[in-house]
Amino acid sequence: MSSVKSTPTPLPTLSRLNATLPPDVDASSVARKWLAAFSTAIEHQDTTHATGLFTEDGFWRDVLALTSDFRTIDGSQNIKALLDARLSPINPHNFEISEDRFRAPVVQKPVPDLVFLLFCFTFDTKVGKCSGIGRLVPTSTGDWKAYTMFTCLETLKDYPEKAGPNRASSLDPELWSKRRERESNFIDNDPTVLIIGAGHTGLELAIRLKTLGVSALIIDKNKRVGDNWRNRYETLKTHDTVWYNQTPYLSFPSTWPMYSPCVKLGNFLESYADLLELNVWTSTPIERAEWIESTKSWNVLVNREGRSRKLNVRHLVFATGFGAGRPNMPMIPNRDLFKGEVMHSCEFKSAKGYKGKKAIVVGACNSGHDLAQTLYEEGADVTMYQRSSTCVVSAKATAQILEPNFNEFTPTDLGDRLNASLPMPAVHGLLQMGAAYTAQTVDKPMMDGLAKTNFKTNLGPDNAGLFPLFLGRGGGYYLDTGASQLIIDGHIKVKHGSGIKDFTEHELQFEDGTKLPADIVVLATGYGDPRDIVSPICGPEVRAKLYPVWGLNEEQELNSVWRESGQEGLWFALGNLALSRFYSSALALRLKMLEENIMAPVY
Repeated sequence: MSSVKSTPTPLPTLSRLNATLPPDVDASSVARKWLAAFSTAIEHQDTTHATGLFTEDGFWRDVLALTSDFRTIDGSQNIKALLDARLSPINPHNFEISEDRFRAPVVQKPVPDLVFLLFCFTFDTKVGKCSGIGRLVPTSTGDWKAYTMFTCLETLKDYPEKAGPNRASSLDPELWSKRRERESNFIDNDPTVLIIGAGHTGLELAIRLKTLGVSALIIDKNKRVGDNWRNRYETLKTHDTVWYNQTPYLSFPSTWPMYSPCVKLGNFLESYADLLELNVWTSTPIERAEWIESTKSWNVLVNREGRSRKLNVRHLVFATGFGAGRPNMPMIPNRDLFKGEVMHSCEFKSAKGYKGKKAIVVGACNSGHDLAQTLYEEGADVTMYQRSSTCVVSAKATAQILEPNFNEFTPTDLGDRLNASLPMPAVHGLLQMGAAYTAQTVDKPMMDGLAKTNFKTNLGPDNAGLFPLFLGRGGGYYLDTGASQLIIDGHIKVKHGSGIKDFTEHELQFEDGTKLPADIVVLATGYGDPRDIVSPICGPEVRAKLYPVWGLNEEQELNSVWRESGQEGLWFALGNLALSRFYSSALALRLKMLEENIMAPVY
């Protein structure tokens, strides 16, 4: 059942709270006082007093610490119900404020009439150590109350990560190369976890599992680790900054460019797998998997370089990306009559050879813009077809949005937690303000220029920007890296609105009667349902059990990604580099707790 209201909560502004900000507020003193009162209430299981320290419309977002899941709880009464149910089985205790130079309590003013006193803390539970981030707001009585609370399980008490001071220190005389050959080929046993997909997500999950002592094998149909990046169009780069895209346990070097070229990133991931000694079988597609209820495990058949290998694993993780790499191909009538080329964006490798050719790109989001730009730069005559409207934000603006949490100095782990600590429903108004501010300042020249063209823009769902669009749909936006100016200057033409009717021999025809001549049509139309890959591998009966994958549920948490899928022992892991970095830890902890039988029931 949902614990989040269907309508966004108004922001706790000073005017709404009838409060003022004291000119000499001591952030550390306020945070310590609040946490001491909260800790005492929790110790005595006085949930009435504990929730009295929250605003009535406050939020609590939890990642495994209290709920064994990802939950956003809305309102003090729902928070009380959470604490009533979980204090005894979870036993949160030993609350301590964090006051290092990155985590010291601080007063923030995101907008002029809104004040947050942000503080970080740690605490213990029965199974592990947790982190927390709170945001207090002043009230009309002069007290400070919590508007948002974020808690996250970090480590397991009896199973510390095998890294840093706990790294392997064995003096085993066995030759390292022989040990690695035995481990990576699973000569002595089968893995506990089989990860399908050796992209960044699969690799990050594998290293998280390895540090927790959970045996994992990654398989991939490609010939080399990193081919899922190398095999894309050659001009592809990441659209997010290097600090946002860092990888766990082995970061990009300080000389790494701000935006990663796809081949360079693929090469890095190949080195990442090698240096971290991850067990990867390339050129190894999965053929079938059968869930055995009596043993709570999967019987799996894979084809490793032409030879069959049977495995019995406890967990099957699909880390195969959005749509599992299966392109969404619109059925356009008379395609067989068309004399030119038609391909999906995933098949497009290079614009070389298209100089002087007429190209139509169907789709107006990230891939569509990138391909239109590279085709134009190679001398093609390019038209982009835009069916509706697109949320456009410049890479410069995106970097500025990310910079407070992801930069040269802030620890990436802290940036991840700060990024995760604001529940989506709690900051809806802030997202709206931010989207409008960006469009009216940093991106104003671009937005004004696009408004004079046939290209249509929007500010995301409910004018809240691209982040809820990314989490809700996984697409529908463009992080501008140059194509917008080409549209403004008329170098990339835009066909908007009217639906596609069919192909002729040399044209793409639209329902309004327009005909556009084309030598090549590239369909930048996204990918299918991530669940569709499951049916041919696990059978339609397993596919029928699965919950929707990706998108936001009623609590504004991701559906079925990094969490229960509807089929026991089957998991989906997907997202960009930043999401995978953060949530891979959560899934690894969850799988370890399941294997050790120490996980509390899901709340």
